[in-house]
Amino acid sequence: MTTATQNRPLIMVTNDDGVLSLGLQQLADALAELGEVVIVAPDRERSAAGHSMTLDKPVRADRIRSNCFAVDGTPTDCVNLGVHGLLPRQPDLLVSGINKGSNLADDITYSGTVAAAMEAMLMQVPALAVSLDLVGLVDVPDFSYACRYARHFSQQILLNGLPSDTFLNMNIPQGCPKGVRLTRQGKRVYDNKIEVKRDPRGRDYYWLGGNQLGFVRQTECDCGAIADGYVSVTPLHLDLTNYQSVKQLSNWDLCLL
Repeated sequence: MTTATQNRPLIMVTNDDGVLSLGLQQLADALAELGEVVIVAPDRERSAAGHSMTLDKPVRADRIRSNCFAVDGTPTDCVNLGVHGLLPRQPDLLVSGINKGSNLADDITYSGTVAAAMEAMLMQVPALAVSLDLVGLVDVPDFSYACRYARHFSQQILLNGLPSDTFLNMNIPQGCPKGVRLTRQGKRVYDNKIEVKRDPRGRDYYWLGGNQLGFVRQTECDCGAIADGYVSVTPLHLDLTNYQSVKQLSNWDLCLL
């Protein structure tokens, strides 16, 4: 890496759709205007991997071209390997995406896209997760608006930083957004249906996940912003404590006789 390159911000890009994902490639191209971009992404789709990490086997990375690595692990593995092994120094920014499909409300607990940004935050790297909302089957999603907003917010993060223990989860609606809303995490409603099918040998198998039914309409929530045609930007952190429950639980008899 030359001195001129070292003076530019170092931006790591990852995702959970795989290193060959169109959204990842277009995101990397858009961010190249802001700094030196290095892709460290799973070698195949790892959707819904959550914040999982590979601990029971080695993790391998193959350089498939200049500044692009394919990792046989999860998005969280990619962040760890990139920050601690593959990149020449600590990145100035990590951007995860662009995911094919939104990551809103309770979805973020499953999302590998969001988990990658969360892992970066734990390593003191400013991070942004980017997802494109898709309604129905779309063969070739239009990532152009998502790229524009990802580049803009990446630039803002590089200029202004982020609050401590905070990363951003951004979702972009299909088509031209009406604007941007700062939002809070919403609440999904699922039917939790499991489809049971039978293979040619007569054995049952199951499709998990259920059908998405909608969301609870709450003030300034991420789902509502997307439904209204706005970009949703939600500041997130890792503290899962339910502070409203602490007072109630403090009335319990917590002593073990």
